[in-house]
Amino acid sequence: MAPLFGWWQRETHRGTPVIVKMENPNWSIAEIEGEEDEEELVARDGSLSSRSRKKNAKQITWVLLLKAHRAAGCLTGLASAMVSLGSAVKRRVRSGRSDSDPALVPRGENPVVRSRIYGCIKVFLVLSMLLLFFEVAYYFNLWKLGMGGVHVLMNQVHEGWLRLRAEYIAPPLQFLSDACTVMFLIQTMDRVLLCLGCLWIKLKGIKPVAKALEKDPESGSDYPMVLVQIPMCNEREVYQQSIAACCNLDWPKSNFLVQVLDDSDDPTTQTLIREEVEKWQKNGARIVYRHRVIREGYKAGNLKSAMSCSYVKDYEFVAIFDADFQPMPDFLKRTVPHFKGNDEVGLVQARWSFVNKDENLLTRLQNINLCFHFEVEQQVNGIFINFFGFNGTAGVWRRKALEESGGWMERTTVEDMDIAVRAHLHGWKFVFLNDVECQCELPESYEAYRKQQHRWHSGPMQLFRLCLPDIIKSKIGVGKKANLIFLFFLLRKLILPFYSFTLFCIILPMTMFVPEAELPAWVVCYVPAFTSLLNILPAPGSFPFIIPYLLFENTMSVTKFNAMISGLFQLPSAHEWVVTKKSGRSSEGDLVSFALSKKDDSTGLRVGGSVPNLNELVKEEKNTNKKKKKKHNRIYSKELALAFLLLTAAARSLLSKQGIHFYFLLFQGISFLLVGLDLIGEQVS
Repeated sequence: MAPLFGWWQRETHRGTPVIVKMENPNWSIAEIEGEEDEEELVARDGSLSSRSRKKNAKQITWVLLLKAHRAAGCLTGLASAMVSLGSAVKRRVRSGRSDSDPALVPRGENPVVRSRIYGCIKVFLVLSMLLLFFEVAYYFNLWKLGMGGVHVLMNQVHEGWLRLRAEYIAPPLQFLSDACTVMFLIQTMDRVLLCLGCLWIKLKGIKPVAKALEKDPESGSDYPMVLVQIPMCNEREVYQQSIAACCNLDWPKSNFLVQVLDDSDDPTTQTLIREEVEKWQKNGARIVYRHRVIREGYKAGNLKSAMSCSYVKDYEFVAIFDADFQPMPDFLKRTVPHFKGNDEVGLVQARWSFVNKDENLLTRLQNINLCFHFEVEQQVNGIFINFFGFNGTAGVWRRKALEESGGWMERTTVEDMDIAVRAHLHGWKFVFLNDVECQCELPESYEAYRKQQHRWHSGPMQLFRLCLPDIIKSKIGVGKKANLIFLFFLLRKLILPFYSFTLFCIILPMTMFVPEAELPAWVVCYVPAFTSLLNILPAPGSFPFIIPYLLFENTMSVTKFNAMISGLFQLPSAHEWVVTKKSGRSSEGDLVSFALSKKDDSTGLRVGGSVPNLNELVKEEKNTNKKKKKKHNRIYSKELALAFLLLTAAARSLLSKQGIHFYFLLFQGISFLLVGLDLIGEQVS
């Protein structure tokens, strides 16, 4: 600053910051920020200058230059951030692999069928760009620069386009817009009723009450036999934590057995898991290792095979935990008592808690969704109608309920929802415990989350096709049938992804080019904001993320819509099963904690079977990381195409001066762009 503006010094005058320019060591000129009608010239000896109340043009120039320098610094920082973002985008495009790459298409799936939705989006994108160019040219009368004949022809074309869109395009678009708006309002009312039900439960203190078990752990009196199952497949990062947690359940050792159902196709992983089981067996745990020779049916086939063992008939209840779940030692003592005296109860489900919910923006947004799912949807349905979808893990089944419902079936990718629906049709009741938590992991990369959501949204549509005749023919009440068909399947599994994608990703951009079809501002802004506020209430700490949550949910609608169509029409991608990638973060401190809390074999099991080889495990993990192949970020073509479609529509909305529509389209387009370039969640180097 000194060589450019002279000597500058920051002082205070009556408590107000001032900027002082030192032209002479013996005097200074001060300008108080915010006071432009007078300045004071203060000399060091305290005398006032006769010209102290006059404007000093040079002084004002210096201040303006200083402010311009600060503004330039802000612009430089913004430019630097944009350059960094551009560099990240360039790296993604250069090293990333598109999801349309033939090498990434699942085996047995037709790439042409897979790309149909992408092709439709590209058609809308090309049309929107052509219409934008045409509208801009008309707005600025660009064809007046040409010859007179061109001007007359273009006017005629524009008049024809106006008649075409008013008479033929606008009416069906308006009808579709109104239909989606009605679906949106119905779904919003469903959310409101669920939230009111949850509020009623909170105010009245309603929760399931269990009968106490007799405290005689030595003889095992009144402690029923429980079979604990841990299905896993290539779960190298998390198998130790789940085995250790299940073996240390606070339950009489003679009254429960742990089944490790390993479906891994990696020989090294199989060996590690088998050795882990053997260590716990030596420490006195009742645990067995099972590996299928014929691996069919994914998780459902694995569980079905385990239930065929002869010793299973000795156990009254079956507890299921996925490989990344860590039940607390008192899990069985807080869940199994709910079966006592309630012979109609077939399932007791605990809620999930997440050890990595604050890991990145993606996990924070997932936490919002799942908190609403458990605390509102599952709890309200469990209290008022005794039915909800089994979450596939962290639950205890009555073995009789599983057998009477037909057991595990491999016909869909949502075997948990399948068995829950069949058990409900056979009259079994479910209990949800909101105060019993089981820790697990959230997917930290967008690729893993996207595959998980595809399975979770294609499976229910497969199941709906298969179960609809059984629901209609079942002996349950009309109200329960209506709940299953219209609320459980149609509204929450089919209509929600349909209107989210159609309304906000297709209809809204099209109404910018066909203004005769209107989409009110309250549909675009106020109702979605209200719905997002309802969703975020069970996780109040996530309130600052309400806008990213709203945008991200609309961004995920393309994946959910694609999955819904795939399951409804039985496309090959509906049968795709990909095990959700785990990071093992929840197990980083577990081995140490088990090592520090050892117990004697005669009194308890918490000996940490993997503790003796902890150093070897760390060394082996380092060697594995060195041998890992370089991975690449994915480029998602559908999301990128929709990003440019929305940004094009945002540019068109500027011509019609639609403020709310413009901002929504702009930010929604940016969110699609970030997701399409895989700039959300864990970054793969």
